[in-house]
Amino acid sequence: MNEEPSNTPTVHVAVGVIENDQGEVFIARRKPTQHQGDKWEFPGGKVEADESVQQALARELKEECNIEVMDCAPLTVVEHQYEDKRVLLDVWWVLQYRGDVAQLQGQQWLWADIAQLDAFQFPDANQPIVERLMDTLNNY
Repeated sequence: MNEEPSNTPTVHVAVGVIENDQGEVFIARRKPTQHQGDKWEFPGGKVEADESVQQALARELKEECNIEVMDCAPLTVVEHQYEDKRVLLDVWWVLQYRGDVAQLQGQQWLWADIAQLDAFQFPDANQPIVERLMDTLNNY
């Protein structure tokens, strides 16, 4: 008997939107072997049982991007049901950080102009983040 997708456990993910001085945001391409492989994403990772979202964000961005988060603020929360898993993306603006941003896990990465984000293919769960960032840009 097939289990209904709604019965799948939710994966809680801390996501960081890192912006540089030129108003570009850091994105990386998922490895082909990963869930939603070859699509672009904002950095982050799973929130472990013993940590807060901010702790998870700081840990993940240190591991993935070589930065120490000094200040961050909530941007949005996205819930999405894929065919095989449910995700809860807790998305934060990284307002201040220490270190030089780099991709430490072998993924292709770049600084993308917020106005051009819709040119990249993101996982479906990331689309509301892209839309929110583009709306923020259009409201300036």
